[in-house]
Amino acid sequence: MASPRPKSFKARQVTRPRDQVEAQLREAILDGRFAQGDKLPPETELAQQFGVSRPTVREALGALVSAGLIRKIPGVAGGSFVNTVTPDSLSQMLSESMDTIVRIGALDIGEITEVRRVLEIPAAEWAAKNRTDEDIAKLKSVIEQQKKISINDPDIPEYDLRFHTAIGYASGNRLLAAFIASVHNCSHPAQYLHVTKEVAHKALRQHIDITTAIEAGDSVQAAEAMQEHLDYVLKYSLPF
Repeated sequence: MASPRPKSFKARQVTRPRDQVEAQLREAILDGRFAQGDKLPPETELAQQFGVSRPTVREALGALVSAGLIRKIPGVAGGSFVNTVTPDSLSQMLSESMDTIVRIGALDIGEITEVRRVLEIPAAEWAAKNRTDEDIAKLKSVIEQQKKISINDPDIPEYDLRFHTAIGYASGNRLLAAFIASVHNCSHPAQYLHVTKEVAHKALRQHIDITTAIEAGDSVQAAEAMQEHLDYVLKYSLPF
């Protein structure tokens, strides 16, 4: 009589100690055992808990820093802290990922403008519903600065970034604000605009119209004004 066949099983890959430490700490952060702003145990304590060396723990923590999950603060009162999710921190992580793609020429201005439509038209609409007095003050401040600059001013892309990022913040959606900021941070679309006095004046007028609609709480008009602006930007943009 034939002996019964052994039950099959799926072998689990044995990972390096550093990978195991990183994976367990990552899971503890993502499932909330370590909350935003919490300080992780010292390296010596983690090394004892995991039964590994301090250099192994240090490598694992370095990987978590690179992933944007924690930040390391030097000094006696320092240590490893779980990152707090803010539009700025999200934007930085997204910008670092997107920057390489843009710099190697994998995207063109048309593609970036299409992504901006997906992000910034809803942002303008939501900003009209959720904006605060502080948001409106930021938008108007940027516009006043834009009125004073010449068409050759090297800070034109920076002012454009501030304006559109401010709308992202005003939308009330942190992830949307982070995406908008990262797209502008890594591509600075205004630097590809063929700027003449006429183009600069029209773009500024459109910024004013967008701000006016947002301040008035008119979400439909805000979205339409942003759509008009992005169409205009693409029309007068130069190729990368």
